[in-house]
Amino acid sequence: MFLTADQFLLTTLVVKITIVAALATILVRYHRFRHILISERRAWPERLLFAFSLGVPLAAGVTSRLLLHYEAADLTLEGAFLAGLIAGPYAGAIVGLMVALPALLAGEFIALFFAVGCGFAGGGLREACPNKEEIWHFSPFVFTKLHRHVWRMLRNVGVDWAVIFLLAPVALEVLRQFLGWRFGEHRLFFLHTEDMTAFWLALVVLTTVLCVATPIKIWNNARIEHRLEEQEKLLLTARVEALASQINPHFLFNTLTSIQSLIRTNPETARTVIVKLSGLLRRLLRSRDHFVTLREELESIDEYLDIEVIRFGPQLKVEKQISPDTLDVIVPSMILQPLVENSIKHGFSRKVGGGRIVIRSVRQNGHAIIEVEDDGMGMTDDRLNTALTDGIGLSNVNERLSVIYGATYTVRITSVPNLGTIIRLEIPDMVSAERITA
Repeated sequence: MFLTADQFLLTTLVVKITIVAALATILVRYHRFRHILISERRAWPERLLFAFSLGVPLAAGVTSRLLLHYEAADLTLEGAFLAGLIAGPYAGAIVGLMVALPALLAGEFIALFFAVGCGFAGGGLREACPNKEEIWHFSPFVFTKLHRHVWRMLRNVGVDWAVIFLLAPVALEVLRQFLGWRFGEHRLFFLHTEDMTAFWLALVVLTTVLCVATPIKIWNNARIEHRLEEQEKLLLTARVEALASQINPHFLFNTLTSIQSLIRTNPETARTVIVKLSGLLRRLLRSRDHFVTLREELESIDEYLDIEVIRFGPQLKVEKQISPDTLDVIVPSMILQPLVENSIKHGFSRKVGGGRIVIRSVRQNGHAIIEVEDDGMGMTDDRLNTALTDGIGLSNVNERLSVIYGATYTVRITSVPNLGTIIRLEIPDMVSAERITA
């Protein structure tokens, strides 16, 4: 059963909105196109990229209308005006030129002037709008609050840009209808029926407005999503920085306390510790990385242990059982130092005789497993139950891993009084990643 002229027009209008929404969604999935939307200050290469990204599929739509009589694919007015509104008058004019060329070759001579004019109209509104964020507030739901915008404009005797952005495509569509009826469809394409009533004219105008507002709404949602992601990254970075900053003062306080006790009994050793400490602090201040390789983390531990060996003497033994394939695994910086410090402070401070610390690492089942074992005094059951929540060192490590890895990490502590403690970290196995810097 064939559609009537009115039914065919209605179907065309619905499909037209669907096409523009699909095109906007496809374009925003590309990183470079999305980046152009995020920044309001765009260089010429970015404007050209935006114009061609939008102009090529729109020109293909006009071509399909000419060759296949698929009228819903013709988005000449909407595309040129939208490009100007988002990227400026010249980008709008370029898109207008691109979409008008196929029509011009088919003999639609008015199409060129009209399409380029729509691009300049959108660009002109953009240049006139003092707050560019007002453009992104224009959405298909503007009709639900139109009465408020009109009342605000009348009450303040000023410009409400939501109303201006609505009236502009309405005026352009009315102008296209007038030019089309005046010079004929063979000179300028426009959607109409033989018996065009005010109702159908209103639907055509409404569709034009929606075809401009829908991409803006889709692209603005992408902009908001990007900003939320950036805020989450900044928040994560800030939390990691705050947690990491708790470790360095904690370590510094303990070392300075040791230096204080050595100054009276062994001044030369105290001097050596100060030199080692200054070197370690200098390296920490130079580095702003939140993530390092395990190799770099072990080098940092070596500097720290140099200080502790001086304090405790040859009775402190350190052994490393590091699997070679774990050396390039990415780990949070300063994650091992609190574990080693915990073994020395709580494991050996009250122990008579020597002490031994073993650092191990392996890769297993998609995780990097790092263990710090000591043969110190161990922990009581009460202390073991609160080790990850009380104090600074272990609780800090646990919270940092929670912030960074969520539920994909594990911290497990096993301890036997008078025999020793094993702290086991399991984190996602990543051998290459971009470092997060402050």
